[in-house]
Amino acid sequence: MNEILNQEQIQSFITDGFIRIDNAFSAEIASEARNILWKDIPANPNDSSTWTQPVVWLGMYTQEPFTKAANTLILHGAFDQLVGKGKWIPCMSMGAFPVRFPSPIDSGDTGWHVDAGFAGADPNDYFGARINARSKGRALLMLFLFSDVSELDAPTIILKGSHLDVARLLKPAGDAGLSFMELAEKLPELAEKAAGLSEKKEVSATGKAGTVYLCHPFLAHRAQRHQGTEPRFLAQPPLLLRSNFETEGREQYCPVEAAIRLGLNA
Repeated sequence: MNEILNQEQIQSFITDGFIRIDNAFSAEIASEARNILWKDIPANPNDSSTWTQPVVWLGMYTQEPFTKAANTLILHGAFDQLVGKGKWIPCMSMGAFPVRFPSPIDSGDTGWHVDAGFAGADPNDYFGARINARSKGRALLMLFLFSDVSELDAPTIILKGSHLDVARLLKPAGDAGLSFMELAEKLPELAEKAAGLSEKKEVSATGKAGTVYLCHPFLAHRAQRHQGTEPRFLAQPPLLLRSNFETEGREQYCPVEAAIRLGLNA
């Protein structure tokens, strides 16, 4: 099979922390998925007066449109190139679905964060889940756009290059790593420093339905208020690891590992 990503894209993933893949799955699949999701939303898709909440959280959908979206040949090829053949577990459920609605209300969940990779002492405590410098458990952060997302439609904001800084923040914590909240508390300072640079570091994850952003697991990102007119449907499932990443002692490293090494050695 032809390689999905060229060398420029792979290098961009290593240095910037993400790549965007257009038409990773079809608009028809996205439409089928939205029809399923609307059945679980306490609102009428044709009556905006019923859209009273800024965000409705859904999750863990295993129906065919979702598994089809996550397992296209394009995405599988990209996973192989970024993570390594045989090192990732196929995504058979579409995880957290924050459906955002046009609203002036603060949803209270727009802080910078990095998604965790493995459970802490309490497996049911999301904020206590952990991240370590080898990204135990998580191969990629993924953003699946199930609706068209413009700059006004609450696109996820990603902090370009932040994965390199996060690798350095995680190193002193060893294999135990930091909890979701411990790391989140350190990220506003990174964002503040990035804001002072001449190069724009905050990037909006916009695109047509069927677009997927494949992100380094350490990439800092945040939500924002919806200022458009139509609900935004986005899923952010993890790509899970079958075997652990290594960042030393080998001759060759996959792009996720190479990015961690770049951050640690900077």
